[in-house]
Amino acid sequence: MSEVRLNAYKIMWLFVFFDLPTNTKKERHNASAFRKRLMKDGFTMMQYSVYTRHCGSKESADVHTKRVNSMVPKKGQVSILRITDKQYGDIINFWGEATTPLPPKPSQLEFF
Repeated sequence: MSEVRLNAYKIMWLFVFFDLPTNTKKERHNASAFRKRLMKDGFTMMQYSVYTRHCGSKESADVHTKRVNSMVPKKGQVSILRITDKQYGDIINFWGEATTPLPPKPSQLEFF
């Protein structure tokens, strides 16, 4: 049995960027359905129109790229960026203060 080694140059990350119209009720429904299908396929929201997914190999990334392609609504733009785990490791995030204050935590367990 051969040893399977994880290689930061073979593990892939997919970034899905999209700009979908939301002017009508149908367009809002289509945009929402697209986001829900991305999450069902294992993507997580990084920003409102940016979703990411870890893939263990290029072949896995190919499968998920094809899956995203099959979900694309008729209107709007969807882009996919594929990067290696090594490249993803160089990401720099800047976090500002929360724009909305969080609700206060209850002081004790509450039953309704």
